[in-house]
Amino acid sequence: MKLLTILMLSISLTYASAGASMEAIPDLTFTWVGLLSLAIFVVAYYFVATEEKYHLDKAKPALFAGTFMFILIAGYYAYHGLNMDLVNIEVEHLILEIAEIFFFLFVAMTYIETLIHMNVFEKLKYNLISKGYNYRKLFWLTGFLAFFISPIADNLTTALILSTVLITIERENKRFLIPAAINIVVAANAGGAWSPFGDITTLMAWTAEKGHFVDFLYLLPASIGGYFVTAYLLSRFVPQTKPEFDVSTEKKPEIMQGGIIVVFLGLFTIVSAVVAHQVLHMPAMWGMMFGLAMLKLFQYRLKRKYNSTLNIFESMSKIENNTLLFFFGILAAVGALYFIGWLGLAAVVYQPDILGPTGANIGVGFLSAIVDNVPVMSAVLKANPDMGVDQWMLVTLTAGVGGSLISFGSAAGVGVMGKLPGVYTFAAHMKYSWTILVGYFVSILIWYGQFEILGIY
Repeated sequence: MKLLTILMLSISLTYASAGASMEAIPDLTFTWVGLLSLAIFVVAYYFVATEEKYHLDKAKPALFAGTFMFILIAGYYAYHGLNMDLVNIEVEHLILEIAEIFFFLFVAMTYIETLIHMNVFEKLKYNLISKGYNYRKLFWLTGFLAFFISPIADNLTTALILSTVLITIERENKRFLIPAAINIVVAANAGGAWSPFGDITTLMAWTAEKGHFVDFLYLLPASIGGYFVTAYLLSRFVPQTKPEFDVSTEKKPEIMQGGIIVVFLGLFTIVSAVVAHQVLHMPAMWGMMFGLAMLKLFQYRLKRKYNSTLNIFESMSKIENNTLLFFFGILAAVGALYFIGWLGLAAVVYQPDILGPTGANIGVGFLSAIVDNVPVMSAVLKANPDMGVDQWMLVTLTAGVGGSLISFGSAAGVGVMGKLPGVYTFAAHMKYSWTILVGYFVSILIWYGQFEILGIY
C-alpha cells in the first residue's frame, strides 16, 4: 500500500507539473515587479561593469540580482494568487541549466590548476620564450592557437588555457597582457562560431536543427576574416620588445611525473563531453565529470607508484569561485528577465516592417554583448522566427562573435577576467573595443558576400 501510495503521488505530481508547464506564463513586463526587476538588473550590471572603480567583485552584484529577482517574482505570484508551479518549474529548469555550465567550468578549471601544479604551462612558457619570440609574435601565436583549439575544445576551455599561458609568460606588462587577453577572447569566440560544438550558442542552434553539421563550417571565412582584422588592429598596440628572459641563467622547468598523461586525460575529457551530448544525448557536463573521475583515479595511481604530491582537492581549492558564482548570478538574472517577458520582446524586431531578419540578427550580436549570448540565443530559438539556413548561420555568427564586444558578454571573456583580475577588466577591454567592432562588421560583410551574393553555403 505504501508503494502504491508513493506511485500514485508521483503520477499526480508529474501530471501537475505537465499541466503547469503547458499553462501560459503571464506577461509581467510592465507590472511593478517587471519594471523593478529590470531596474535591479541594470544597477547590478553597472556595478559589474565598474568593478575596477568600486573594488566590488563582479560576483556579488550578479549573485544578489539573480537570486533577489526570482524572490520578487515568487512574491508577486503568491500575492496575486497566480500558479506558483510556473515559478517552481522555471526555477528548476534554470537550476539544471546553471548546474550544467557550473560543473562544466568546475572540471575545466580543475584540470587547468592541475596542469599548473605539474609545470605543464611553465614548460610551455619556457619553450616559447627561449626561442626568442618578442611580445608581438607571442600575441599572434596565442591568438591563432585559441582560434583553432576553440572549435574542438569549446571557447571557454580554450580561453582559460591560453590565458593561463599568458600569465606564465608575463605578469606585469599590461601593454602586452591587455591586448593579448582581448585577442584570446576574440579568437576563442570567433573560432567557436564555425563549429557546432565550439560555443554553447552554436550547440543550441545545431541541436535545434537550424542547420546541418556542414552548414556551420561555411562560417569559417567570416569567422577568421573578422578575427584577423581585429587581431591586426590590436597587434599595433603590442610592443615588439622581448620578455626579460636569459636562457643561460633560467632553470629549465621539468614536467612532473604523469603530466603528459594528464594533458591527454584533459583531451579525453573534452571528447567525453562531446560524445555525452551528441551521441548519448546527455548533458556535456556528464562527460566532464567522468573525465574528473578518471583524473582522480590517475592521481591515486601516481600516489601509489611514484609517491606523487599531486592532490586534486588542492587544485579544486585554487579555482576562481567568483567566476563560477558570477555565472550563477548572471544566468539567474537573465532567466528572470526571460520569465518576466523582457527577452520575448526581442522577437518583434524580426518582423519585416521593423528590422527584418538580417537587421535583427546583426542586433543580436550587440544584445549578446550586453546580456550574454546564451540566453539571447535561447530567446531567438524559442521565438523561432521564419528564417532560412543563411539567416540562422548569421545569428549563430553574430551571437558568438558579438559576445566579444564587452568583456563579460561571453563565457570566454568572463573566464579570462577571472584569470587576470585587475588586468583584464571591463574598462581595459572597452579601450580597445572599437577594434572588435570593426572585425564584427567585417565578419558580417564576408557572410553577406558569401551567403547572399555568391550563394555559397
